Amino acid sequence: MYHFRPSVRLNPTPAPRRRRAAKTAAVSAGLAGVLVASVLIGTQHANAAVLDGFGIESINGAGNNVAHPTWGQTNTPYTRVAPARYADGRSQMVAAPNSRVISNRIFNDSNQNVFSEHRITQWGWTWGQFLDHTFGLAEGGGPAANIAFDKSDPLESFTNDLGSIGFTRDAAAPGTGTTNARQAVNTVNSYLDASAVYGSTNDRLEWLRDGPVNGNLSDNGPTLMLPNNFLPRATARGNAATAPTMATDGRLAANPAKRMVAGDVRANENIALTATQTLFAREHNRIVGLLPASLSSEEKFQIARRVVIAEQQYITYNEFLPSMGVSIPAYTGYKSNVNTSLTTDFATVGYRAHSQIHGEFGVAFQPGHYTNAQLDQMRAMGIEVNLAGADSELVIPLGVAFFNPDAVPLVGEAEILSALAESEYNNDEMIDNQLRSTLFQIPVPGNEGCLDGPTMPKCFKGVSDLAAIDIERGRDHGMVSYNQLRQAYGLAPKTSFTAITGESTDAFPRDPALTPGNENNDPNSIDFMSTKDIAGNPIALGEANGATSGVKRTTTAARLRATYGGNINAVDAFVGMSAEKHLPGSEFGELQQAIWARQFTALRDGDRFFYGNDPALALIKSQLGIDFHTTLAQVVSRDAGTPLANMNDNLFLVPDDDLPAATCSVDYTITSSWNHQFQTNFKITNTGTQPLSSWTIGYQFANGQQLSNQSWNGAFSQSGNTVTVRNASWNGTLAPGASLDGVGFIGSWDNAANGLPPNFALNGQRCARE
Repeated sequence: MYHFRPSVRLNPTPAPRRRRAAKTAAVSAGLAGVLVASVLIGTQHANAAVLDGFGIESINGAGNNVAHPTWGQTNTPYTRVAPARYADGRSQMVAAPNSRVISNRIFNDSNQNVFSEHRITQWGWTWGQFLDHTFGLAEGGGPAANIAFDKSDPLESFTNDLGSIGFTRDAAAPGTGTTNARQAVNTVNSYLDASAVYGSTNDRLEWLRDGPVNGNLSDNGPTLMLPNNFLPRATARGNAATAPTMATDGRLAANPAKRMVAGDVRANENIALTATQTLFAREHNRIVGLLPASLSSEEKFQIARRVVIAEQQYITYNEFLPSMGVSIPAYTGYKSNVNTSLTTDFATVGYRAHSQIHGEFGVAFQPGHYTNAQLDQMRAMGIEVNLAGADSELVIPLGVAFFNPDAVPLVGEAEILSALAESEYNNDEMIDNQLRSTLFQIPVPGNEGCLDGPTMPKCFKGVSDLAAIDIERGRDHGMVSYNQLRQAYGLAPKTSFTAITGESTDAFPRDPALTPGNENNDPNSIDFMSTKDIAGNPIALGEANGATSGVKRTTTAARLRATYGGNINAVDAFVGMSAEKHLPGSEFGELQQAIWARQFTALRDGDRFFYGNDPALALIKSQLGIDFHTTLAQVVSRDAGTPLANMNDNLFLVPDDDLPAATCSVDYTITSSWNHQFQTNFKITNTGTQPLSSWTIGYQFANGQQLSNQSWNGAFSQSGNTVTVRNASWNGTLAPGASLDGVGFIGSWDNAANGLPPNFALNGQRCARE
């Protein structure tokens, strides 16, 4: 998953639209029926008869599925797609290569930044983590199973005074692991219900809401407590020891009373996550402010919560998943036979995309935006302050961003969110050393400044390796091997290491820089030899920005083969998945794509309160003018104050102006949509210097859309989710600077999600989006 939990300590103690003004008259009995209900878990309000079938979504997932009320509920076991694999068939972890040794050879990024090949911004991993903290958190507290650390490993560059990497197994679900296969417990509910904002228990929710904490939710205010418009600290109600539990680590471990409190215990893990949680708490309060005074506090709260949940879902299925290149079938309605409960396969392998996490946050600012005192505070934190007039910038290393809630109000909500517009790292088998070696570690005294890059090893005396922990977590949860997991998801097993990676060879080269016969233990084996940008242009080695692909001295396939003794069936599922060649238009290979598609389809289809199945949302819109259909950019603009004109329409994509110039552009517009159908228009422009005598456009659908037999000015075809458009006999020629408008088709959609294709290629080359 996108959460980082190797040694977490729990402190014990679409386009812009005009919005109609909210009605001031009392709402109808029909709408009141949507709202008037107790949020107490497992109870039903005496006026439930007026709910008119809408109901209120429980805070812990209970009863979402009426026929199976515990499906997706908090504190229930993860389910499985593949069978469990334990050495003794019950709980003993399988013997396998040391996970730090694997990490050093496969996941080491050699201090070279490689960014998303599909221009995904840091909102990709941040939103992914926001979702993760909504629907998944395994119960910890199992026995220690520390990972051996070999300081004599030739590829080891870090010092570890502890002699091992801390790892604790997750707790076994009651009744498992003794006579049957061990299962893990999900401590949050498996629904996209914004539980990271509201929590999964009444006690946490009551503390978060304005009003008294007395065990009676009925006297709480409708708003969430946001002192100075930021998440409350543990001391917000006085005694920090009585505040809800939150995870603390790193610099926050010594000052747990400074922790910010939110619906999920992990809200302080990094400043991007803290800012996102703040954003949606503000959004809740903004919606409450639009509601008429005639409504009760509870009615206002439940309307706002219902809309925020729908917004989280809408952004996920219309922006996040399409941008990541995840294609799922069209929505055909709620299915009571679909269990939304997270699978171990998804939570332990498929949703772990830690390689995407950028090593730093860059915040541009103008002179005078911060006071000298504020800049001094930032420097003391380890933030790099670069003063260059109008080009001034803060550089916040990931290590400084971890468990540092003080940085959020200091740097600013809008400023941190603006930093997420930069590209994230590529989703591949390389993970930044701030995660792969020094996760949550504090630098040694006197070296606070060397938090990133080749100088990192001298700053730290301990090692915490998220890649190794990800591998080990798979073994802890009894995950099958890579090939076995592929088969469980209907994919053919791979028969060679090159088939996994898409490379040409799994043999080590004859290279004078390598030790013959011992190449896998030679530090030179992981050197980068060349890098290229998103347009395929060479980039100088070591450049901090621009590279989206690279070639190392040895192939990943060769290092995989050597590390696993030539046995492809021994490859850990997480390792093989991470090394897979990506599918066209996707950030993922076959296995990760299949895992995501299956789980996110279940999260949609098995949720009775999914926005596509919830008539209460239409009633809220018609009677109160509050519409959940929103883009993430619109939420940021409303609640962080950043003008829409200063952001990309799709915040999950880097603006084309920030990328190397493309030789073509495509303006794809949905000109109209109606019941299960939509019409499009393409405008194609040759922005290059060479004329085109013919053209072919390629892109992918994300939400199960289908072409109809109606199209014009181009020959359209579809295979799976991939659409190809070829020129007609009369419009293939495009001179430099020339445009062709009026290419289009009528297609079908599911009336729930119709995400815009994020990327287009013309004759195999990347096209800019107009």
